[in-house]
Parts: sequence; C-alpha cells; structure tokens
Amino acid sequence: MRTHIVWDWNGTLFHDMEAVLGASNAAFATVGLQPLSLQEYREQYEIPIPRFYQRLLGRVPSQAEWEALDGAFHDRYTQLSPACGLTEGVPELLTGWSAGPGRSQSLLSMYEHERLVPVVDAFGLTRHFLRVDGRTGASGGRKAGFLAAHLTALGPGLDPARTVLIGDAVDDAEAALESGIHAVLYAGGSHTRQKLEAVGVPVADSLAEAVALAGQLTG
Repeated sequence: MRTHIVWDWNGTLFHDMEAVLGASNAAFATVGLQPLSLQEYREQYEIPIPRFYQRLLGRVPSQAEWEALDGAFHDRYTQLSPACGLTEGVPELLTGWSAGPGRSQSLLSMYEHERLVPVVDAFGLTRHFLRVDGRTGASGGRKAGFLAAHLTALGPGLDPARTVLIGDAVDDAEAALESGIHAVLYAGGSHTRQKLEAVGVPVADSLAEAVALAGQLTG
C-alpha cells in the first residue's frame, strides 16, 4: 500500500488569494455589497459559496443574484488569475514527495476541470500526479462528493489510513473526514488559522510543514 497525498489547488498549491479577493469584490458589487479586505474575506469565507453570500447579504440570495454573483466572480477571476503563481516551494515539495519510496500524489480542485488541467500543465506539474481532477457541473458546492469519486478513481491500492488531503479550507477537512482519510490544513489560503483550528485537524503555516505533518499522520 502506498502513502498518498491528495492536493487542493486554489489557495494551496496555487497562490491565488489576490485574484480570489479581487473577483469576490467584483461579485459583491453586483448586489451592492462593499468590498472586503483580505483579512475580512478570510474571516467570513465559507463553503458552500451561497452560504458565504448569504452571510454577507443577511439573507438568501435570489437565483438571479446568485447567477450575477457567480458570473462576475468567474469573469474577474479569469482576468486576474494569470498573474498568480505557485505557493513557495511547490515544485520542490512535489518532486521530493514523488521521489520517496511507496509515495504518490494527486490533485483535486473545485476549479472547473477544463480550466484547471491546462493551468496545472502550464506550470509543469502534471507529471507529479496520478490524477488531476477539477469540478464538473455547477459551481459553489462542497468537495465531499468529488473527493469520494476521486478516491474511487485512484483504485483499490489506496489505503485510507495512509492517505492525506492537504487543503486550505474547512470544506477540505470535512470532505476528507467524510471519506475516512486524514487532513492537514494550510493556513496561507482562504481561511484564518483560527477557523481552521476549530475543525480539529492539524494546521500548518507552510506547505513544507503540511507535508511533514502528512508524513507523521501516515506513519
């Protein structure tokens, strides 16, 4: 049985919080909300996304408002994200993990699959992963179902006790726990450390630390 890491993309391997914030503020403008600072965003953000918007609006957004919010976010993110890069140390961490005996890794993102794949490939990272899976279908939902399908697609050689998801959101940890695998959360992305620690899984301040914690969890 191999030891396996399932990586998240946005806010984890891909350091895109400036683009996410800019896109979110563009979305907020469609419903008259004031822009947030990065700290305010990280304190308020949650998944599923409609619940995040509900928190800010103080009510459930209408279908028309949700469509406007979602469309504005993705349009602006597409404009801003090309200026973003990888989180510090990513190429070396992925190379180092792959070089270890009995180790493997894959990538699962809630970013649209057809957009995710060429971005990952453009950074030269595809070769490190057994699979690269992005979201199919509507945006804004939870990761749990996608993770279950991702793990199934990886095949029977995967031992849940030796599998760790590394992500930056509470939803990442919740998805991992629902699938019976470990989780390590990275505090440099979409949530504050305080929000991540409330989940009860290990929290790391760097991806290097996250990988070290993953190794400890899997023995």
